Amino acid sequence: MQLLFDFFPIIAFFVAYKLTDIYVATAVIIVAVLLQTAVQWVVNRKVNSMALISAALVLVFGGLTLAIHDKAFIQWKVTVVNWLFALGFLVSQFVGDKPIVERMLGEKISLGRDLWRRLNLIWVAFFFLLGALNLYVAYSFDENVWVNFKLFGVIGLTLLFILGQGIWIASKVPADSSSSTEA
Repeated sequence: MQLLFDFFPIIAFFVAYKLTDIYVATAVIIVAVLLQTAVQWVVNRKVNSMALISAALVLVFGGLTLAIHDKAFIQWKVTVVNWLFALGFLVSQFVGDKPIVERMLGEKISLGRDLWRRLNLIWVAFFFLLGALNLYVAYSFDENVWVNFKLFGVIGLTLLFILGQGIWIASKVPADSSSSTEA
């Protein structure tokens, strides 16, 4: 159920686009993000920082798309979000005592400091490349291909990346999971 909640705005955008056009779909994603943020606040009395950043960018880039009537802004939003995540993960290599990926997974997985830092950099590369790929698709293909990529491509690549990350982590975690591993 949480996965459906997380993907609600993008699914709403996709359905609205298929039924109407990019501008109506942009208005729909703005409303969906506002609704999602409100529900998250009411249920948890807090909003996840990644969701808040993404929501703010939807409001800014979606608002510009509607105000200027230029789809490039909503297309750029995917890239900006991914590049901001890449920057956040990169900065966490140097600020604080743990990189972001270790803060997210460290209680469940035991890895050595060097492996956490390497995994964090892998996430940096993934977010950067996903942002660049979004621009490539947006400027090399028609709008319909980009909308399909935004839903199926981004989610599919992310799931494949997470699966690959899981396999990589499994190869690094000791069989008894009681000690840290350095590679």
